[in-house]
Amino acid sequence: MAQADIDEGLYSRQLYVIDHDSMRRMGRADVLIAGMRGLGVEIAKNVILAGVRSVTIQDEGVVEWRDLSSQFYLKEADLGQNRALCSEKQLAGLNVYVRVSAWANKLDEDFLSKFQVVVLTNSPLEEQLRVGAFCHSNNIKFIVADTRGLCGQLFCDFGESFEVRDTNGETPVSAMIARISKDNPGIVTCTDEESYRCEFTDGMFVNFSEIQGMTELNSYGPIEIKVRDNYSFSICDTSNFSEYVKGGVATEVKQPEILSFNPLNVALDEAIRDPELVKMTDDGKRQRHQSLHLAFQALHRFTQKYSQIPHTRSQADAEVLVTITKELCRDAEFDQLDEDTVRQLSLVASGDLAPVNAFIGGLAAQEVVKACSGKFTPLRQWLYFDALECLPQEDDGVLSENACAPRDSRYDGQIAVFGSAFQDKLNKQNYFLVGAGAIGCELLKNFALIGLGAGEGGNITVTDMDSIERSNLNRQFLFHSKDIGRLKSEVAAESVKEMNPHMNITAHQNRVCPETEEVYTHSFYSSLDGVAAALDNVDARVYLDQCCVRNKKPMLEGGTLGSKGHTLVVVPHLTKSYGPSTSGGQEAIPICTLKNFPHRIEHTLQWARDQFEGLFKQTAENVNNFLSDPTFVDRTFARGDVEAVEILEGVYRSLGEEWPQNWADCVSWARRQWETLYNNHIRQLLHCFPPDQVTSSGLPFWMGAKRCPHPLTFDSNNTTHMDFIVAAANLYGQIYGITGSRNHADIQSILQGVKVPEFTPKSSVKIAVTDQELKEENEERKEVKLEMLKEKLSKHLLKDQSFRMHPQEFEKDDDSNFHMDYIVAASNLRAENYDIPTADRHKSKLIAGRIIPAIATTTAAIAGLMCLELYKLVQGHQKITSYRNTYIYLANQYFVPSQPCVAPTFTHVF
Repeated sequence: MAQADIDEGLYSRQLYVIDHDSMRRMGRADVLIAGMRGLGVEIAKNVILAGVRSVTIQDEGVVEWRDLSSQFYLKEADLGQNRALCSEKQLAGLNVYVRVSAWANKLDEDFLSKFQVVVLTNSPLEEQLRVGAFCHSNNIKFIVADTRGLCGQLFCDFGESFEVRDTNGETPVSAMIARISKDNPGIVTCTDEESYRCEFTDGMFVNFSEIQGMTELNSYGPIEIKVRDNYSFSICDTSNFSEYVKGGVATEVKQPEILSFNPLNVALDEAIRDPELVKMTDDGKRQRHQSLHLAFQALHRFTQKYSQIPHTRSQADAEVLVTITKELCRDAEFDQLDEDTVRQLSLVASGDLAPVNAFIGGLAAQEVVKACSGKFTPLRQWLYFDALECLPQEDDGVLSENACAPRDSRYDGQIAVFGSAFQDKLNKQNYFLVGAGAIGCELLKNFALIGLGAGEGGNITVTDMDSIERSNLNRQFLFHSKDIGRLKSEVAAESVKEMNPHMNITAHQNRVCPETEEVYTHSFYSSLDGVAAALDNVDARVYLDQCCVRNKKPMLEGGTLGSKGHTLVVVPHLTKSYGPSTSGGQEAIPICTLKNFPHRIEHTLQWARDQFEGLFKQTAENVNNFLSDPTFVDRTFARGDVEAVEILEGVYRSLGEEWPQNWADCVSWARRQWETLYNNHIRQLLHCFPPDQVTSSGLPFWMGAKRCPHPLTFDSNNTTHMDFIVAAANLYGQIYGITGSRNHADIQSILQGVKVPEFTPKSSVKIAVTDQELKEENEERKEVKLEMLKEKLSKHLLKDQSFRMHPQEFEKDDDSNFHMDYIVAASNLRAENYDIPTADRHKSKLIAGRIIPAIATTTAAIAGLMCLELYKLVQGHQKITSYRNTYIYLANQYFVPSQPCVAPTFTHVF
């Protein structure tokens, strides 16, 4: 897959998790997923959305009632038919770039040899060993995934020599340099600005660039470092290098790692002898997960001996499984068996739960992505997971075999774990889901499978005000190309009704905020059993949490950021709520840094975004307010002199000297704008602070985070220069209702006739170095100027009183609207001014568009964890030890489940 072949419109959010090169590698991978029950289809869905070349689904079995508990592409009409064949069409519709085919025969070696990755789900141990041995000897990446009720297992074997190109996928660490010693070893000290706190770690390799003086380091190549403190690290011997003068950037260089994996037959035994081979999903359950390693093997022996899995809730079968597990313990010389865990596994082993499959399926699919791309650190080699705390608490009594017996119901896989009475309770629930995006789609899928609100008196209300866009299709799997432009909540509701026709679901298109409190009243919340938040911003979460606290309703909350994710459960009177925001989100960039002293591409992109908002949105809005509201000028005065002057100057210019009459005027404006931004302003800055300027302390002014700029000279043959002119002229035309053009030849012809005013730097101009100086400088503006503007505007009359401007609302995902064209060109030109490495359109869109990286694997896993907490809420668990808030990082299989904080108590003082 060539980079040009990658559909950035579809994969835009995923490409910020998995880079273009990794996507190209995935585009050459053929994947086999064997077993099309709930776990298999979950893995297949995530892998197909990720964008490999082909996925083949295999299953010899036929659809049973219990499959409907977690297999979202099977229907009652499919009972008795092959699972893979029934699932093929729906899976093929997820991604037009992935070939999907079904195979209903056995897995022989000729067939297996066609694939680069093989995944077995819910398969016998004998099959795992046979296929695993073939894959290991033929360098085929091999994954085993299994779920049994509330427990799950994952195994990876990527061969004896697997290259990981990027272990964590994080942006390479970089820092600006303050000084470098001539020593052995040399000591590098980074700038001491708070935002540049050194993030390097021992053993990292770095490249140096832009160093003045000790230039030998610029071409030295990657150097291993050793961290000394928060702002310094040691490098190689620099004692014979030139004297360091100033400047420089140290940037991490990612080093590939070669990993070796044991084949399955070896790894089975090694996991007991080497606990490091078992990845913990909960460090508090280490003994339990080691016991599960043997208990899963015992399950295979039980099934082989009795031709069935342990009967649901059978105490006799549970004791048999314990006995078999003890035999394995003796052989493995393991003396820390948790017998209760083995018994609980036996009691729920016949269950098939959508949330557990969603979690393990998300993890397994992420391992497929790693196997195909070489990005992120693979699992080495076992992982176990359990959510046995979801079972009824002691006070609720013991479930009987009869209560959990199959009923030829679509919920049989769930009834096997929790009993029929709990299923009835689930069906009667009333839940409010806020958000039908990526997590919202996954939650709705799980709700349909578990039957939440699917009975008499039950209901799901889902609200989302957004419409479906093409970039959504890569992870919001309830939507397809034919749905683009339709409302998310409506399509999502239709999709889950197809999964489970018994679902009672109501679609709204409202934002949940103070303005809609007439819709979402106390009466509305009173009718609910709980709320699920699938939101993408902190403010919305805080507000929804306040509503839940006020109305004493539990809330499930989850979020993702690339391969990272979190879940939170709020239980009234038991756990702490989400609470007010304690974070300001992204750290604000100082205004003076943006205006005069940028030193990172993030600074130039924010500057370009500010330019866009000021030139093409805010000024146009102010003009319209001036034209339609007689009180506008007086209201503007009330905002303070500084802001009022800026606003009214913009209005006056826009309706006067800068009002274009035709397309040529727009091009002329863009050319003058270019000269002002990239030549005149820089020349004025250098006039105030020459390159050799020194501070009162005798130190160079231009050092550390202050990069000395240089003015640019316009060149109509320079692509970036023309990109700016084309975008700026078209956007300027749009706000005045003038039709523009992309014809470079015509634009260059117009440019030849543009007269650019001469500029001479002024000694009277004062440039602020700090934000405080800027504030003081602004406050010195005279009120005379403000009064003069007020008088001029009061006399301003329009011939056409109906004239209005057209403010541009920034939209990053429309490549035809010139918005990102302007941002990229404007930012990269300013970066060139300051010798900052430029950014391509892809990276610029991420930063300027404030895009949240996303991938379906993390989303599925997070939604699964949220629904496990839902089980506890519906049962009414009252022990805080039962609940879990969880943080996951799938790039490195890092899991941190934690007990929620206790709800605060208040003492009344009389």
